[in-house]
Amino acid sequence: MNELINDEKHYVTINNYLKSLYHKKVFKVALNGNFSCPNRDGTLSDSGCIFCSSKGSGDFAGEKSLTIREQFLSIVNKMKQKWPSGYYIAYFQANTNTYDSLENLKKRYNQIFDGKNLLDENIKILSIATRPDCINEEIVKYLAQINQTIPVWIELGFQTMHQHTAIVINRGYVNDTFEKAIQLLKKYQLSTIVHIINGLPGETKDDMIETVKYLNTLQINGIKIHMLHIMKETPLEKYYQNYPFHILTLEEYVDIVVTQLRYLNDKIIIHRITGDAPKDLLIQPLWTLKKFVVINEIDKLMRKEKIFQGDLCLK
Repeated sequence: MNELINDEKHYVTINNYLKSLYHKKVFKVALNGNFSCPNRDGTLSDSGCIFCSSKGSGDFAGEKSLTIREQFLSIVNKMKQKWPSGYYIAYFQANTNTYDSLENLKKRYNQIFDGKNLLDENIKILSIATRPDCINEEIVKYLAQINQTIPVWIELGFQTMHQHTAIVINRGYVNDTFEKAIQLLKKYQLSTIVHIINGLPGETKDDMIETVKYLNTLQINGIKIHMLHIMKETPLEKYYQNYPFHILTLEEYVDIVVTQLRYLNDKIIIHRITGDAPKDLLIQPLWTLKKFVVINEIDKLMRKEKIFQGDLCLK
């Protein structure tokens, strides 16, 4: 069993992992690089993935009218009022953060690390959210150079292994594209974090478990598990009105996540087991607003049943 699993947390949390490395609290600073997305600009589609807000999943990221440097410093100054001491992950979150020329990407990333100096010596990790169809060897080689000085994490929005669901949510790429991106990132020794969503239209518990089993085979480094949010002013809002589907209850979600964790290799770090949505935009499910309740219910069930991450995983 992974040594980061303990009596309190029966799975490998990102907090415990980072504390084991840096012996101090590590905070994520969410940035908006003002990038676009091929699923929004007409290259693939002009509507985006159906669950995605107008901010490109960057509802809690910095203000795009500011430079990356200005965003980072502004957010960190606010954090220091509550947490005077800590390290940081510079997280390019909103939209597709490799969807541009290498020259333009460098202009954004260099504001965090210019090849010699970090914007803040307490930045320990650079994390970049993107799509697997927006990664190429030229970009990955450049990120691998940064990775020699500061760890670079690449976060990929995958959501589901099931192609029929991928079509419904307008994901815009097939699994083969995802697999090739993972292989390329592994070739250059960049850490991969994969986002999945539970509760997608038409998916069963078995479907959601199959997605994590599939990810085991690709030897990813981390995972973020989200509950599907139906938010105002998204294509999903209209889809739900026209084609109502079952919304998972808290109890169903907890049961599914716990089962997914049991099948997930215990070498995979759990970066998230529930997600956030702006309260003023969230339509369903409202129980997700109580994030700590969700996490506590997952912990309680795992402790009660004496089950752990990876205890059903065939290694």
